[in-house]
Order: sequence, then C-alpha cells, then structure tokens
Amino acid sequence: MNYLLEANALCKCYQKKSAPALNELTLRIPGGRIIGLLGPNGSGKTTFIKLINGLLTPTSGTLTVNGFAPGPETKAMISYLPERTCLQNSMKVEQLIGFFADFYADFSVETAYGMFASLGIDPSARLKTLSKGTREKVQLILVMSRRAQLYILDEPIAGVDPAARDYILKTIISNYNENATILLSTHLISDIENILDDVIFIRNGNVILYAPAEQIREEKGKSLDAYFREVFVC
Repeated sequence: MNYLLEANALCKCYQKKSAPALNELTLRIPGGRIIGLLGPNGSGKTTFIKLINGLLTPTSGTLTVNGFAPGPETKAMISYLPERTCLQNSMKVEQLIGFFADFYADFSVETAYGMFASLGIDPSARLKTLSKGTREKVQLILVMSRRAQLYILDEPIAGVDPAARDYILKTIISNYNENATILLSTHLISDIENILDDVIFIRNGNVILYAPAEQIREEKGKSLDAYFREVFVC
C-alpha cells in the first residue's frame, strides 16, 4: 500500500534533560480517510502537527508526506488550520481570498465565495468586525477551499457554539477532496466521532492505538468518547 504520510521512529526533544514530546513515534497513514488525532494535553499532538507542517525539525527519525520531507513540496500538498486564528484582522474577507488564491495553486475562489454566500458573510467585511465564531468559519472556509492531499485541522470546533460546530463539521465532510486525508485533532470527541473513519490515540509522545472507529465501537461496546475517557481518565 502507498501511504500518504509516514513517520518512522520520530522523536522531538525540546530540552536535553526533559522527556521527549515525541518518542520513537512510527505511523503510516493512507489517503482517503478522516482520522481523529486524540490525546490529552501534553500528549504530543501539537508537536506532531507542527512537524508535519515543517514548523519544527525532528530531533531524530524521519517524516514524509507523499514521499517528501516537510518543505516546499509538502506545503503545496497540505492545507493546515491552526488552533489559533492566524489571519490579519485588518484584512477584508475578499482580500484573504485573493491572498490564498495567489499563494496556493489548488485554491478554488469559486468554492470560497460560494461558502461565504451560503453563510451570508459579506466579502467586503474586515475580519476584525466579525464575531469570533464567524472568524473561525472564515479561516476554515479558506482552508477547505483548497484541493489539498492532506488537511490538518487543529481544534476546528473549539470555542464555537453548537450551531457553528454543526456547520463546521458539514463543511469539512462536504468540501474536501475525497482522495485526500483529513487529520483532525480535538478534545470534543463526542461532536466529531460520527465523521471519523479511524482514530489515533497518542500519549506521552507514543501512539497507543490506531484503529478504525467502527472496529473500536464494536469491540469495546461503547462510543469513541467513552472509550477515550476510559483509556485516558480512569
């Protein structure tokens, strides 16, 4: 099988005497899946995401996306939604669309304008005039308007109301390239577990479980959220 993302004995240490944020992590992820990256705070999720995006350099081990180490080639394949909004508040929505269109060859202006129209978001509005929930939607729409091979969404539904969560999840599953993979990190497992194909449980920088979501529900006789609580809380 050809894998979209491969991590082999991946380690990341921030300080020599501290425990590694990632510890010999080995993982192979195929295309065409929606995958939950799940674990408590400090488990290594954010470090792993930053390594994939080339924002950190591994201490040891290897990481490739479609055969390439993180760099210019992988940035063209990955559409990344960070946990915190990284857009300039002074910019208008239409300016952000133009910026993404200039920067990413796979960005669809038509898709972006269509989604903004469906939400009644004025393209001439400046980001700073919009509510927090609407700003979150703007960033998500920009990310999901690309025809990427790998979408990485870090806490895409945190801090927004339930109605906004429903819209965000609908946007995720209806607008991504079906041959691509979505890697979705969140603490709100009960809200997203119905859209997941697979789940990865990570703790202390190690993958302790990587399995299809339905297999876990059948074998454990409980929801992903309930099993997560059993593994990490009890």
